[in-house]
Amino acid sequence: MDNVDINSAKVLVVDDHPFSRMVASELLALDGYNVLEAENGPSAIDLVLAEDPDIILLDVMMPGMDGYEVCRRLKADDHTRLIPVVFVTALHDRQARLRGIEAGGDDFLIKPFDELELSARVKSLIRQKRLNQDLDHAEKVLFSIARTVESRDPNTGDHCERLVNRGKAFGEFLGLCRNDVRDLMWGGYLHDIGKVGIADAILLKPGKFAPEEFEIMKTHVTIGERICQPLRTMRGVTPIIRHHHERWDGSGYPDGLKGNDIPYLAQVFQLIDIYDALSSERPYKKSFTPQESIAIMEEEADRNWRNPVLMQSFVEFIYVTEINKPNRDVWLDRYVKRTEQRVAS
Repeated sequence: MDNVDINSAKVLVVDDHPFSRMVASELLALDGYNVLEAENGPSAIDLVLAEDPDIILLDVMMPGMDGYEVCRRLKADDHTRLIPVVFVTALHDRQARLRGIEAGGDDFLIKPFDELELSARVKSLIRQKRLNQDLDHAEKVLFSIARTVESRDPNTGDHCERLVNRGKAFGEFLGLCRNDVRDLMWGGYLHDIGKVGIADAILLKPGKFAPEEFEIMKTHVTIGERICQPLRTMRGVTPIIRHHHERWDGSGYPDGLKGNDIPYLAQVFQLIDIYDALSSERPYKKSFTPQESIAIMEEEADRNWRNPVLMQSFVEFIYVTEINKPNRDVWLDRYVKRTEQRVAS
């Protein structure tokens, strides 16, 4: 069956009508599937958790918990979200399909079943589910590597977790779309994954890097990009990994990109990363207050290292979320005027 192992593939049929369950089960059994049956929503959820089926054929109209609610609950659970849900209904109206899509359904079948259509849909969705599981596993491996890299340096504390949380908050503050916010959050975990290829003698050196050591250290961004690039789900994250050390004036690395040639999410992430480094205590430095950290970043913006407009948004974000001062609005007005003067010049 084209890369689908019939003997291990499980199909759960959920329908409150015994005859409908029997028809679907017999057709699926002819294709060699291991068929499970449930007569209502709660028992379906219990079976999913116990048996981990490869696909669910789910009736829409059931008493008590209907098919939409069952689907919503399964898609909200990390353990069951990848299981394809095919809504089975005798309804042909557009509204039923829209509700199914909103609930997270993956496909639709209309009663009475067409045998060939049922076979093709089930086979295709099982194949897709197993591909998604492989991708999900690969992503988890990457995040595991990233956590291992962070644990090599005990001085960074919860650096990645802070970047993830602040990345989500700043992304939403900027009004970024959900996928961009997710990429910022993943960047928090994965931005330094390439340090797995840097020797401890350099990575954990307490003093300043020698020029040749710094050149080696800079390769962590390209190493990280190569690690994550094979996964399509990482397409939005790899520009963050590669370019979060670029500078607005072109003096950064690895490519010396200048201005808006630097990918926007890399610009956004860079501000989060720098702020966290400044505001966190390390063996070689004390932690700076939010005001002190912003002042240092403002000096760097004056040197044309940062996007001045984005920097203004970040300052506003930090003052809204982390600083509670009576003169906040006065300070922001002053900062906006300084930024406008800097952009004009």
